[in-house]
Amino acid sequence: MICLQVDFRNSLINYYIFGTGPKIAVCFHGYGEDAKIFGFLSKYAGNQYTFYSIDLPFHGNTQWNKSLTITNNELLEIIQKIVKSNIGISEKINKKITLIGFSLGGRVALSLYQAQPCFIEKMVLMAPDGLKVNFWYWLSTQTMAGNKFLFFTMKSPGWFFGFLNLLSKVKLVNTSIFKFVNYYLGHENARLLLYQRWTILRKLKPDLNKIKSTIRKQNTRVHLIYGKHDRIILSSVGNKFKKGIENQCIISIIHSGHQVLHEKHVEEILPALLH
Repeated sequence: MICLQVDFRNSLINYYIFGTGPKIAVCFHGYGEDAKIFGFLSKYAGNQYTFYSIDLPFHGNTQWNKSLTITNNELLEIIQKIVKSNIGISEKINKKITLIGFSLGGRVALSLYQAQPCFIEKMVLMAPDGLKVNFWYWLSTQTMAGNKFLFFTMKSPGWFFGFLNLLSKVKLVNTSIFKFVNYYLGHENARLLLYQRWTILRKLKPDLNKIKSTIRKQNTRVHLIYGKHDRIILSSVGNKFKKGIENQCIISIIHSGHQVLHEKHVEEILPALLH
């Protein structure tokens, strides 16, 4: 695994390259993770793919020094710069690439596809965010009042945890969501990072109707992988997205919770990647 960085408008984007295959895959990790999480794929598919795995802003070792925003086109510019700067690492580079996204990374992959679908051959999306609009995320990032209130809550979260405990007691929030929120908001630094991470990605809003129309037109292959026991991102969302693109989209449901992206599930992941 090679760790590199590329300059982008006063920021340093950290990324990893692994595998030596002729095909290119660009990988986007989930919330609170980093790009190394895809590294195990090299062992199983590194002879077929060269993987470029990107640390998203405010994740891993990426040093983001711009304003709290990134657009589809800026994302595209970053990926093109990374791939072009490493063209010599693999002698046989296909023109089209595969996008791999897990959870939050699924929304990033969909946004990149929306920006430039003609150079995407396939998308492998695992428990992907972005196929359904979350009301609270929309309120916190797409409205000025909501974003200010999010910042206040991350600074003074007492009322929020009290409200969450109440919802948990009356069974209006399932246990998985309750644990997930407490894990990521339990410390002040984690709350600041949540504000930064949510805010910076607010313009990556996949237009699902447009994306589905493009998938049909470009005949782009899409493989969605969900965990049977996932209570954070449900497979029913994928079933709804699949309507109208049945010929291009495959859904796999595996014995997993939300953490679909793990080496122990590689036998279920590989068919989506290699076929």
